[in-house]
Amino acid sequence: MTRTPYKITRRRLLASAGAMTVAAAAGDLFPATAQAQTSNVAASLATDGPFTRSTVSEIARRLSRVPFAAPTSRLPDVLQGLTYDQYRDIRFKPSAAIWAGTGLPFQLQLFHPGFYFKEPIEVAIVQDGQAKHLPYSTDLFDFGPLVPKGIPNTDLGFAGIRIHGALNRPDYLDEIVVFQGASYFRSLGKGQLYGISARGLAVKTAEPEGEEFPIFRAFWIETPLKDSETIVLYALLDSPSVTGAYRFTIRPGYPTVMDVEADLFPRVELTKVGLAPGTSMFYFGPNDRQNIDDFRPEVHDSDGLLILNGRGERLWRPLANPSTLQISAFVDAGPRGFGLMQRDRIFETYQDLEASYERRPSLWVEPVGDWGQGAVTLVEIPTNSEIHDNIVAYWSPKDPMPAGSEYSFAYRLSWGGDPAFAPGGMVVADTMIGRATLDGDTPKRRFVIDFASPQPLADKPAAEPKATVTTSKGVVSNVVLIPNPMIGGGNGWRVNFELDPQDATLIELRTVLDFPDDRPAETWVYRWTA
Repeated sequence: MTRTPYKITRRRLLASAGAMTVAAAAGDLFPATAQAQTSNVAASLATDGPFTRSTVSEIARRLSRVPFAAPTSRLPDVLQGLTYDQYRDIRFKPSAAIWAGTGLPFQLQLFHPGFYFKEPIEVAIVQDGQAKHLPYSTDLFDFGPLVPKGIPNTDLGFAGIRIHGALNRPDYLDEIVVFQGASYFRSLGKGQLYGISARGLAVKTAEPEGEEFPIFRAFWIETPLKDSETIVLYALLDSPSVTGAYRFTIRPGYPTVMDVEADLFPRVELTKVGLAPGTSMFYFGPNDRQNIDDFRPEVHDSDGLLILNGRGERLWRPLANPSTLQISAFVDAGPRGFGLMQRDRIFETYQDLEASYERRPSLWVEPVGDWGQGAVTLVEIPTNSEIHDNIVAYWSPKDPMPAGSEYSFAYRLSWGGDPAFAPGGMVVADTMIGRATLDGDTPKRRFVIDFASPQPLADKPAAEPKATVTTSKGVVSNVVLIPNPMIGGGNGWRVNFELDPQDATLIELRTVLDFPDDRPAETWVYRWTA
């Protein structure tokens, strides 16, 4: 089966083709030496000079005080019209990697500009408190026979960065994180393959006026210490509505952990903004297989949204591929965590030898400090193909961010599996939906929900819980709870019920298990649409 590579998806094409960058518009914004270099944007931000922890925030703050402007420079014509195959025929030389041959625990490689990645991205290397601009050079790349001749050897900038480090074995440096396209970046845990992506910021997602895609304009990467297990980089974010400064501390492993610190500087009042967004794909699964003609049982990078709200309740929301755009908001205060999970890790669930969906990472977001009031927002976009990233989840602050203000926040990203749960706790192992009746015209649906402990239970099987199913509309009937000895080390439970939607086209469902011994269980929530 031929499949479009993961990174070339609808949302990435929109982000890379539609994102815009900014040119310096004020005489006092950047040093005169930087302005005098050339009109090329590649040398206007990540320039040579002193660098401190606050440098990028200072640049973002000053940048936010001038109007947004598109860059005046452009890529040479030879790179403007590259096809996908031509772009793939440009490869970074591993021998040219930053810190190659130094014995340091990480290496840095660059992406060539062109194809859909036409905005120049600046890069600087930081060492001993000094930033050194990293200029583009054709010597950094191998150009295959498909690539047109005549690419100039001038400072064109780059299309993104990728960092290599020891992930799966100590004697080999795997690719552990990629920043490419708008503010998108992706990572993975030990033994995994790329799947879900994160973004620096979501602006006007799924809004009628169109989504705005901020872009990481420049990166500053600190030279790692010889025995360090972490690498630190900074990124400057820019868009018509907002600028921002981000600091990433990255530690590969299972999970790969990123500590993110961000300062935002709105140019306009931000009323439709999403913090710590994750972007993923859900095509179909056992809860959503209508009109699917595919040999594989399931196809998705993530199968559910997990939320640990401020009250300590753990919610599981299976993802769906709806017929119309769906936006769900889980109102909360002081969220403890949320993320898009790939929970099913069994090959037989997917039967795809090429995509290996069972090896895609989950992405868990842990806010640092009190994020106040707002909502975990889930956006589900209809799709007819697995090449489209149709799922987005992020935190929506309740209060707008005024123009001219400063907004700081921090969080931790974990790329790997589910976050730990209390010993003996029950999580939702599966959600299955199908027709409830074989005759008659009543469009009843049958729901089957499996609960199991992610770890083998050391004590006796849990006493029989009470299952409570509630619905916002329609009628729920025939609620049945039975043991499921096939999962959870023989300690699983299965909830069955039927839903008669009646005239409703959108219904919110909720299932709660209450155990006599008070062991915790996830709360199952679901939006059914006609």
